[in-house]
Parts: sequence; C-alpha cells; structure tokens
Amino acid sequence: MDKQELGAFLRSRRERLRPQDVGLPSGPRRRTPGLRREEVAVLAHISTEYYIRLEQGRAPRPSGDVLAAIAGALRLTDAESDHLHVLAGTAPNRSGLHRRDVRPSILALLERLPQTAGFVMSAAFEVLAWNDLAAALMGDFTPLAPEDRNLARRAFPGPQRANETLYGLSDAAEFRLGVVKQLRATLARYPCDSAVTGLIGELRDVSTDFARLWERHDVQNTPMLTKTFRHPAVGEVTVDCDVLALTDRDQYLVLYTAPPGSPSAEALNLLNVLGTQASHYVM
Repeated sequence: MDKQELGAFLRSRRERLRPQDVGLPSGPRRRTPGLRREEVAVLAHISTEYYIRLEQGRAPRPSGDVLAAIAGALRLTDAESDHLHVLAGTAPNRSGLHRRDVRPSILALLERLPQTAGFVMSAAFEVLAWNDLAAALMGDFTPLAPEDRNLARRAFPGPQRANETLYGLSDAAEFRLGVVKQLRATLARYPCDSAVTGLIGELRDVSTDFARLWERHDVQNTPMLTKTFRHPAVGEVTVDCDVLALTDRDQYLVLYTAPPGSPSAEALNLLNVLGTQASHYVM
C-alpha cells in the first residue's frame, strides 16, 4: 500500500468534482475546489474521520468494498478505479522490475508484417525492438544508447536536449499527456523499480510541463487512433495507430499502417525503399 500516493490520488479526484456532479447543492461558502471530505465520506457510506485519514496517508489498508464505495462516490472511471486498487495494495502488484526482454515470436512477427511500421515498447516507454519501416519512419534507433531510445525522454527533452523533435507529430501535446498518464500507472505497478522512479524524477526535474501534468494524478489514457508524422523526406504521413498489449511482459506492440492506395500508403512504400537514410530527425 502506497499511503502517500493513495492520499494524493484521492485528493486530486475529489477536487475535480463539483457538488452538482454528484447531486449536491453547491452552496455559497466553498473555500476549496471540489467536494468536501465529509461529502465524499457520506456518499461512500464510511466515516469522515477514516476518509480524512486515507487522504492524509495515516489510515490502515481499506477493504475492497470500501475502495469500491469510494470509487463510486468519486465517479472514477474503470482505469482510475483499477489504479486506486493498485495504490491500496488490493490488486495484483508487480513489485519487481518491468521487463525489457521481447518474446522471440514478437521479434519474428515484426519482420513479417507487410507495409507496417512496428515497434515494441516497455511499460516505461523504452523502444525495445523495431522493424525497418519503423526505423525509416521515426529514425534509426540502432546507434542510440538504450536510454536515448526512450519516447518519454524524447517527449520531454529538457533544456539540454531542446533541439530534439518529436517526429513532427501533429498530436504532440496529446502524446505528451498520454506519456504522463501511463507513467503514473506504471509507477503504481513498479514502485521499487529504479529505472521507473529514476525516469520520472529526471523528467520532473528537467521539464516544467511534465511536472505540471504529473501533479494532476491522471491515469485514464485515451487511445490515439491515428497519427500524422511530418517526415523530412516524404512529407506528411498519416497512419492508423494500433497498440496491442503484451500482457505477459507488460509491453506494447505498436503498429502504424495506412489504407491501401492512400497517399500515406505510397509514402510508406517509398520509405521502404529509401530506408533509414531518409530520416533526418534530430535524435
């Protein structure tokens, strides 16, 4: 149970709700945003003192029933409710290290996918494996040190890496927000993994944007179904984006494709021919 993180998460969810969201009168004398603690306790049918202690990080571990009641009172989404259970220690928790070894069958699959840019990403946004078309579209990862293949670092480069670009993505702001949300959930699953905690600490130090988004305690991620890359050699390439969870290793297979016959499909065909020599993103 991560008492401090649990308390901070509950507080952030409480403060985003308005009284009218849960059928309560707003009233003229509210000095703080969101619901009052006693209102959450009433809605969850628990004592106010116990809920206050939960937010303060002083309460013993709540039961699954209590957490379900709090989740209902705070109108949590399914993803937020799952996150709540992880923080409270009432859900299966991967307390070790996140995995970086990719299944051989997935490596073989990457090479067999026609007209598809694909790569495997760890729970901490490390690019672990990729095919030739992904390298041509995004830049060759081969010469980079493992820490420089991390998409979270590329999304929030900090002042010393300000010249790096995010592959000309049209939805760069949305991608950055998704990075923060996913890393928040990853930290709950791997609280003792120094690679995860170190990455988050680094990004909080170097990027004010990351630090600001981190304090929101959001974990609900919205799938991005398409992406547009502004490629230096072939121009704009709009692709369908499919992310498949490899649950046995807590990794993700990311696939970029374009509709047959579309200008973007033609651009991918050209990239297949040009290879990584066509990519001049600053890496």
